[in-house]
Amino acid sequence: MGNKTSKLSRDDLTSLKQSTYFDRREIQQWHKGFLRDCPNGHLTREDFVKIYQQFFPFGSPEDFANHLFTVFDHDNNGFIEFKEFITVLSTTSRGTLEEKLIWAFRLYDLNNDGYITYDEMLTIVSSVYKMMGSMVKLDDDEATPELRVNKIFRLMDRDKDGYITLDEFKEGSKVDPSIIGAINLYDGLV
Repeated sequence: MGNKTSKLSRDDLTSLKQSTYFDRREIQQWHKGFLRDCPNGHLTREDFVKIYQQFFPFGSPEDFANHLFTVFDHDNNGFIEFKEFITVLSTTSRGTLEEKLIWAFRLYDLNNDGYITYDEMLTIVSSVYKMMGSMVKLDDDEATPELRVNKIFRLMDRDKDGYITLDEFKEGSKVDPSIIGAINLYDGLV
């Protein structure tokens, strides 16, 4: 996006306006805030993790923040640039349910092969449990990451092949109120 520490060009603004749910003014405001927090124009993995540590001081958010960073860093260059940041923010806060589900699927599909394995799901769910620490009281059937993943796989892995496809994930998520609640968590906040 041009000089990353300057104002966005007209072309950059037009492109972001077309590819996000934000208007020109909102994009400019978010860019200004992004540069205030990241004067060099990008967010490092280390700084991203520190942000999550501030939001979850009673847990251990490092693993989850690292997984999330990988999904933000779409070009895999080790940094989150403004375009990557605003695109994810747009999807998670204003995107359609379909867009949010595709984004969430990418978070769980750690090796990007188009399937979520039990181990991939367990890795992410375990990192969420560690991040939350003792802040949340869970139902008995979700008291451990393994119990939660078993429950998810019973719900989503319709053909019982040990993998969750994108279609299975989308369909299964739509009937699990806790998943829909988590996916819609940021609706209207931005």
